[in-house]
Amino acid sequence: MKKPELLAPAGNMEKLRIAVHYGADAVYLGGKSFGLRNLADNFSTAELAEAVVYAHERGVKVYLTVNAYPDNDDIGELLHYLEEVRPIPFDAYIAADPGVIETIREISPERDIHLSTQANTTNWKSALFWQKQGIRRINLAREMSLEGMRQVRERTNIELEAFVHGAMCISYSGRCLLSSVMSGRNANKGECTQPCRWNYAIVEETRPGEYFPVMEDNNGTFIFNSKDLCLLPYLPELVGAGVDSLKIEGRMKGIYYVASVVRIYRQALDRYFAEPETYRCDPDWLEELCKISHRGYTTGFFLGPPKDIDHQYHSSYIRNHEFVGIVEEPLPDGAIILEVRNRIKTGDTLEFIGPAMSSSFHKIKEIITDRGERVEAANPNQRIIVRTAFAAEKYDLVRREKSL
Repeated sequence: MKKPELLAPAGNMEKLRIAVHYGADAVYLGGKSFGLRNLADNFSTAELAEAVVYAHERGVKVYLTVNAYPDNDDIGELLHYLEEVRPIPFDAYIAADPGVIETIREISPERDIHLSTQANTTNWKSALFWQKQGIRRINLAREMSLEGMRQVRERTNIELEAFVHGAMCISYSGRCLLSSVMSGRNANKGECTQPCRWNYAIVEETRPGEYFPVMEDNNGTFIFNSKDLCLLPYLPELVGAGVDSLKIEGRMKGIYYVASVVRIYRQALDRYFAEPETYRCDPDWLEELCKISHRGYTTGFFLGPPKDIDHQYHSSYIRNHEFVGIVEEPLPDGAIILEVRNRIKTGDTLEFIGPAMSSSFHKIKEIITDRGERVEAANPNQRIIVRTAFAAEKYDLVRREKSL
């Protein structure tokens, strides 16, 4: 069996470092243009170069997203952008538009190209076509089933990538027009305002101002929402189908999400390849995935067309834990400098989570700032010194169970 790559999102440099720390084999990121996530922090050209050096020094690959669909007026900027990033030794570009692919080959002919999910590859004929065009890898559409993946693998030699975790777009392979129509911001150029998450009601033409809900909870009606994708229980099936890369969605999500999801899938993959005969999906992993902000989980199209239970008809994310800090530096005397990201007060019980599913608890009896001051509570952006009975590493995250 070939062990698939674990591919993680990196919306900025901090998220990239977290993804690497928690075990990603590769990361995907975007520059300031053409990357389909314009609302993420993204990377300047100098930061892209720094990111590649950082990742490569740690044996992690870096893929640059260039998967927007440009208009005629965008071509000049595209040429300039690709020339600007050309010296940076990315392991591949991720693209969807044939014109962008052709332009990449003109400017960086040595660069591998991965086909984005935006290209809507849902059958083996399309995959074979792209293989003949010299594409190195295809990110299969999220509308493809496990059996569909198997059929593509049987008929092609191209690398296959599949999303295994994260938010689901309600439009076909992410090719959505709602944002453009309703807010003037083009989702296919990276400016999606996520109108599928908005609150909707029906208005009958002759009764203006009278709103009739389709289905609602206390917060309103959310008829376009989808649950989040989670294929963790099906890793053996994905490996058996010949998927080369398992992709996690989430360049716009926080570091707690990135750390939590990467470390769980890393642990599961490693255990499966160490003990394939006795492997089972650990319930603790699924419980961990429920400790991050999510909309409930679904297998999407993986096992066949989704049922009505795969749609999420309420507004709220499920959040039972909150991220409160990050280990900035372990000190020689065993203490830890903790950068506070959410208010911490004396009496709180904090959980330190690290790679390989490590987890340790510490109750805060006193709070000492990095200036030596004793305080009752620490606020975001403060640094505090914590003395624990266990060791922690730089970039380990700290969370707290939310009180009911």
